[in-house]
Amino acid sequence: MEPAPAPQAPARLNTTPSWLLGQAATHAHRLVAEALGTVGVRGYHYRLLAALAEIGPTSQADLGRSCGIDRSDVVAALNDLADRGLVERSPDPGDRRRNVITLTVAGRRDLRRMEDALDRAQDTLLAPLSRADRDQLIRLLSTLVAER
Repeated sequence: MEPAPAPQAPARLNTTPSWLLGQAATHAHRLVAEALGTVGVRGYHYRLLAALAEIGPTSQADLGRSCGIDRSDVVAALNDLADRGLVERSPDPGDRRRNVITLTVAGRRDLRRMEDALDRAQDTLLAPLSRADRDQLIRLLSTLVAER
């Protein structure tokens, strides 16, 4: 028995920017999830480690807010990262009720592996585009995102 053909969108959607962006985002999300999976992590792991690399040690709550990740998801992801030795939690000297999260040497190493995997996913996603088209797409998308 042959598999059913993939559903086709109505033709008018194929010229609708919101539809095309959504389709591209779905494809991009799948590629990124697969790429991060090859190094044994999920998107939240990357977001948290990348934020720590940029902002340095910070409270767990501030880290979650800066990454736009729900508090309970931050706790679960940080537990996983701490279990792997990629981050350390320590009491905040200014407020013992809070934890300060710090990126470890192993966390920096694994962050580089994640970035390499993400670079490969980006290359796969953007393979049909020239370098100039890629740069233009990034500029246009950045404009759209900045306007929200």
